[in-house]
Amino acid sequence: MTDLSAPRPLPELPLHGLAACPECDLLMHKPVLALGEQAQCPRCDYELFTHRPQVLGRSLALVLAALLLYIPANFLPILRLNLLGNSTRDTMWGGVLSLYNSGMQSVALVVFLCSMAIPLLKLLCQLLVLLSIRWRVGRTYGLLLYRIYHHLRDWGMLEVYLLGILVAIVKLMDIADLSLGIGLGCFIGLIVVQIWLEVSMSPQQIWLALSEEDGYAGD
Repeated sequence: MTDLSAPRPLPELPLHGLAACPECDLLMHKPVLALGEQAQCPRCDYELFTHRPQVLGRSLALVLAALLLYIPANFLPILRLNLLGNSTRDTMWGGVLSLYNSGMQSVALVVFLCSMAIPLLKLLCQLLVLLSIRWRVGRTYGLLLYRIYHHLRDWGMLEVYLLGILVAIVKLMDIADLSLGIGLGCFIGLIVVQIWLEVSMSPQQIWLALSEEDGYAGD
């Protein structure tokens, strides 16, 4: 006779075909999507998977555009200020140097890291990841760089600096003669391209392309 009170081992489920929703932790089977389709969590409607067309080509174009905008955004004048006969041209790099020379080295370091160094590292990581998928080489290093990129995402705060620039423009308009420089347009363009890149570079497709030898990123 079978002892029904004895504990029974639970059946083992294959984990490679399961996915957990990052918002509500619902465990479900990974769907198979056609080109252009997306899957949402049935509990909280969070977008889980998206199969976007031409992810690789579009993302490469956006990364290169962002890298081209990076230098003028940081080294060309953002504002030209004329106050009491004194004229100055302010840049992002000039702001870092001004903070450093005025004795606020720690603040200058934070501004440099969050506004210049980390955004550049993010773009370089994305470029190398996309090239490793395109050329089908260095997938292990590509996985490492993509993990590093995800750790750096919360430290690039270009939107905060743009808000600070806009506040400064509003505050200084009544007391000085201001003119906007080409660096401000490049800085705004850099932010727009980076946001577009975040939307276009589907994480699920990139992880899949890096994890599989014949990975396909929808290009």
